[in-house]
Amino acid sequence: MAAARTYEYTLRDGKGKTVKGRIEATNEGAVATRLRTMGMAPLSIKEVSSTGLQREITIPGFGPKVSLKDLSIMARQLATMIVSGLSLLRALTILSEQTESDELKKVLAQVRADVETGSSLSNALARHENIFPPLMLNMIRAGEVGGFLDETLLSVAENFEAEVKLKAKIKSAMTYPVVVFCIAILAVVGMLLFIVPVFEKMFSDLGGELPAPTQFLVFLSGVLKVGIIPLIIAIVIAAAWWRKHKNDYEVRRRVDPMKLKTPIFGNLFKKVAVARFTRNFGTMLSSGVPILQALDIVGETSGNNVIAEAIKEVQASVREGKPLTAPLAQHPVFPPMVVQMMAVGEDTGALDTMLEKVAEFYDQEVEATTEQLTSMIEPLMIAVLGVIVGGMIIALYMPIFSIFELVG
Repeated sequence: MAAARTYEYTLRDGKGKTVKGRIEATNEGAVATRLRTMGMAPLSIKEVSSTGLQREITIPGFGPKVSLKDLSIMARQLATMIVSGLSLLRALTILSEQTESDELKKVLAQVRADVETGSSLSNALARHENIFPPLMLNMIRAGEVGGFLDETLLSVAENFEAEVKLKAKIKSAMTYPVVVFCIAILAVVGMLLFIVPVFEKMFSDLGGELPAPTQFLVFLSGVLKVGIIPLIIAIVIAAAWWRKHKNDYEVRRRVDPMKLKTPIFGNLFKKVAVARFTRNFGTMLSSGVPILQALDIVGETSGNNVIAEAIKEVQASVREGKPLTAPLAQHPVFPPMVVQMMAVGEDTGALDTMLEKVAEFYDQEVEATTEQLTSMIEPLMIAVLGVIVGGMIIALYMPIFSIFELVG
C-alpha cells in the first residue's frame, strides 16, 4: 500500500511566469495527472526528502484520530453530492476542503489522488485501513460492483450515526458513576495525605491509645505517603498497557465474558452487543455484501468476543448449507426473540429487514436501560461517597471524645 509523499513541482502559468508549489500524492504520475486536470503543464516534479527534524513526531496511540462521527458526516455528504450529479473526484475535493478533522482532510486528499490515477474508491480507502473500518470498505466495494454507491454510502452514514448515538447513550449512563468514583478517590487520597497526618501528630502529642478505626487510617496514610509515587507510576503503566492490548484476542477472550456477567452493567453490555451485531449485519446484507463475508466482519464489529466466537460457528454452519440461526440458539448471549426473528427472516428471504427491526428494538432497549441505571446509580453513588467520607471523618474524631481524659 503506497503512502502519500510530498512532491515539489514547477510549472508555467498562463502569463508565462514560473510557479513553484508542493503537493501530496502517492507518486510522480499522480502529481502530473492532477496538475493536468487543473489545466497546468508541469515543467518538473521531484520528491521532497524529509529530514528527521522535519518529520512529525507522533506517539503511538496518542496521535490524531478520525472519529466515527466524522466518518458518518463524510459518508452522508459524499452520497448527497454523488446523487446531485457531482463527479467522484469533485466530491472528494470538496470533502477534503471542508471537513473539520485535519487528519481526515489529509487522508481524503490522498484518496482523491489515488482515484485520480485510476484506483477505485474502495481500493483508495483500503490504503488507509486504520482510518476506515472494514464494514465501510466492504459496503462501498459492494456498492461499486452493484452500481448503487450512493445508496451504500447513505447506509454507511445511517449505520455510523446509529453507532454514535448508541455510544452517547452508554457514556451518559457511565459518566455519573465514573465522576463520583473519581471524586471519592480524590477525597480519600487528599484526607489520607493532608488531614490524617495533622490529627496523627495531635494525638501522638497527647499520648494514649487510638481507637482501631483511627489506627487503620493512620496506617493507610503512612503507606500512601511512601507508595504514592510508585502507585501513580503503576497506574500509568497499567493504563498504557491496557490502551495497547485491550483489543488483543487473549485479553478480550477473558474480559468480554466477564463484562456480560457484571451485576449492574452486564445486561446493558449484552443489549449493546446484540444491537451492534444485528444493525451491522442487516446493513451489510442490504448493501449486497455476500453473507459469509458479512459474517466475517460483523463478529469483530460487535465489540464482544462472545458474539465473535458464536459467529464463527454460524459461518461453519452456513458453509455446510445449514440454517443460519441454528448455532445461535445454543448461545445464551442471543435472546430467543432475536433467534426466532432471524429464522423467520431467513425463511421469508427478508433477513436484512428483520435484522434492522431487531436493531431498532435493542437500540430502544439500550436507551431504556441507561435511563434506569442512571436513576438507580445516582442515589447509590451518593450513598457510597457519603459512607466513605463520613466513615473517615468519624474515625478521625473518635479520639477527640477521650481528649479531656488524656489532658487531665
